[in-house]
Amino acid sequence: MISVSQLIRQHPGISIPIIDKLSLEVSAGQSVSIQGASGCGKSTLLALLAGFEKSSGGSIVIAGHSLENLSQEAADAFRMQHLGVIFQQFNLLDCFNVWDNVAFTARLKGNYNAERQQTLLNKLGLAERHKAPVSMLSGGEQQRVAIARALNHLPDVVLADEPTGNLDEHTSDVVSQLLFSYCQEQGAALVVVTHSPEVARRAQIQYRLHQGRLALV
Repeated sequence: MISVSQLIRQHPGISIPIIDKLSLEVSAGQSVSIQGASGCGKSTLLALLAGFEKSSGGSIVIAGHSLENLSQEAADAFRMQHLGVIFQQFNLLDCFNVWDNVAFTARLKGNYNAERQQTLLNKLGLAERHKAPVSMLSGGEQQRVAIARALNHLPDVVLADEPTGNLDEHTSDVVSQLLFSYCQEQGAALVVVTHSPEVARRAQIQYRLHQGRLALV
């Protein structure tokens, strides 16, 4: 499902690459967690996997699609069809309420299902907030809206950047259970970047990112 080989990401003017000949394989239905110090390149790696950033070398193949040399339009279409991305900054649409934010990608993809969406909102404790403008939500509520949106269109691959960073212990457990259950039930590949040892331990394979490369924990 995810095949990364000899991946390099080097910023102009900086001699040491932030991602250095990194390789990673994630199969359908498999979950991977990545930990590491702040600034070590975890978010950069997810941005590369999502096609938001271009690599300086190596290859990324996801769901049979090579990400090298994709146009912006092709990258957007690829994400809509195959990826569920959970951002640290949420990236919600302020002009929409909770329901329409969660529905947005599924409607674009053409597989919107109101019953499925309602189930997601119930699980995440957002059912009573479905008409609320997202600008009126707390940070934790916005994070849960972003998670619901990322799963609602049934992606083949879920990329989650600190998905429990703004949540209390109980809600973090609920969200983690939802993400890892989705991976198993839908046969999706899951890559979670996290500072939480509890979240990391839920993954089938645990890595630490250090000096641009992954090492098994």
